[in-house]
This record gives sequence, C-alpha cells and structure tokens, in this order.
Amino acid sequence: MIEQTRAMMQKMKFFGMMDTLDLRLHEARSNSWSHGDFISALITDEKISRDDRATKTRIRVAKFRTEATLEKLDLTSKRTISKDQVQQLKSLKFLTEPRNVLILGPTGVGKTFLATAIGDQACRDGYRVLFMGMNMFIEETTISRAAGNYLRLRDRLVRVDLLILDDLGIKPLPTSAIQDLYDILEERYQNKATMITSQLPLENWKEVIDDAVSLEAIMDRLIHGVIKVEIKGESYRKKRETKK
Repeated sequence: MIEQTRAMMQKMKFFGMMDTLDLRLHEARSNSWSHGDFISALITDEKISRDDRATKTRIRVAKFRTEATLEKLDLTSKRTISKDQVQQLKSLKFLTEPRNVLILGPTGVGKTFLATAIGDQACRDGYRVLFMGMNMFIEETTISRAAGNYLRLRDRLVRVDLLILDDLGIKPLPTSAIQDLYDILEERYQNKATMITSQLPLENWKEVIDDAVSLEAIMDRLIHGVIKVEIKGESYRKKRETKK
C-alpha cells in the first residue's frame, strides 16, 4: 500500500511528500498523530520542497556570474556602504515602489557582489531577476537583431521584476546599444526596478554614451527617485594580489 502511494506521489510529482513519507509515518506512529496532523505535515513538506525548487530555478534563470548573499557582505572593512543602506535594499521595498538603484564606485570595491546579493535576495522572495553584464547586453542585443528575435529578448528584459546591468562604463556603447538601453529603460520606467553598477560617476557617463540627447533621456528615466549607493574603499582584488 505504501509503495503504491509512493508511486502515485512520484507520478503526480509530489516529490516533497515522497521524500519525507517514511519519516512522517514514523513520527505519526511514535507521537500518535491524528490523520489531520499527518496530512498537514506532508502538505507542509511538499510546500517547502516546491518553494525551494522554485527559488533554485529563479536563481538559475537570473544568470548571476557569482554566488553572493547579503549575509556574506563585508561591512567590517573600510567601505562607505552602511548597514542602514543594506537593510533598505534587503527589504526590497524598491521593487514594489518601484525605484531604480545605482551602485557606483571604483573597480574592485564590491559593486557586483552587492548587486548579485540583492538579486539573490529578490529571487528568494519570489521575484524574477535577470543579471547581465553590459558587454553581454551589447552582444546579445546585437546578435538578436541579426537573428531577427530582438523583440523576444527585449520582452524578457522588460518583464523581469529586477533587471541588473553590471559594469556600465567598461567601454563606450555603440549607437544601437544606446538606443536599446533607452528603449528598455523607457518600457520599465515607473513599472519595474532597474539596477546598474558603474565605476564611472554620473557626470562621466558622457564618456561611454556620447549622444547627448540619448544620455539626457536615459538619465531622465533612470535617476528619477533613484537609490544611489556609492562605495569607496580598498580594492578587494588588490588585497588578494597582495596576499599572494
């Protein structure tokens, strides 16, 4: 009978129940559970299992380049980011308002780690996230246009709850990428939150977005009500090189 039940659970994809069935049967017998207690425990196990699988799927689909969590964020070293700022971002209130986030600072101070950690938290709280380096953004938009499926890519970039664009400023954006960036920010404006990391101060973005009209339009969509986090401090990369 139990094996038949287990087989039906597998067929119906009740994997959480199936994994804990033996344990719950043992606990039910040992603790004289009622039928209601037993069923409740199994349903809870299934819910936890499905939530866990869904979270792992969201994290996988987000395409983070590295593993990072807010719990592992280094707030003990000499960084200008405060615990209050971290708590503000951890609450994810900026996703529901919605407000954009800019994380600025020199190379190696942890901008990407912070952005990834916030994205990870958003995935765990049920939000859809997409992480994309600006070089990859340029490459994917260019390739998708050539392949005739740009609208599908654009739809994916527009629909996610949190779009993270990492490392704006590594190199100048080509004209097509500037237009694509504007179009996506325009579609997301006041509907979805966008997070951008950059080693360039805002006043220097003209170095990589050389069309003054487009730059003004991008800034207008991006910085209205923006949460700006500026990180200063010693480069983690330099620290690692020094220890070698």
